[in-house]
Amino acid sequence: EVQLQASGGGLVQPGGSLTLSCAASGFTFDDYTIGWFRQAPGKEREGVSCISRGDKTTVYADSVKGRFTISSDNAKNTVYLLMNSLQPEDTGIYYCAEVLKGNCFRKTFYWGQGTLVTVSS
Repeated sequence: EVQLQASGGGLVQPGGSLTLSCAASGFTFDDYTIGWFRQAPGKEREGVSCISRGDKTTVYADSVKGRFTISSDNAKNTVYLLMNSLQPEDTGIYYCAEVLKGNCFRKTFYWGQGTLVTVSS
């Protein structure tokens, strides 16, 4: 059974940084793609970033390009999301999910539970 465990959320001041982790288990193949999504209060869930475990291909939403960096540690089966220059509009519940490479914000398979990120002074 595929399981995804997101962690690392918290309260951070505007301009600050935070790193989220997504620990994956249960995959029977090596080349899968993990995506990060977020949902702000009263808004629809949106894709943030994706990374393919095999060739490390990455995708970023325009709203986070240049501020967020996604990476993966294959030995630990963990995907990270380094978030810099955080702004109040980055506030939301962040989820990781297994997604389809090439269409990673639209085709999802398994979801982890969310971790709350609050950007506020």
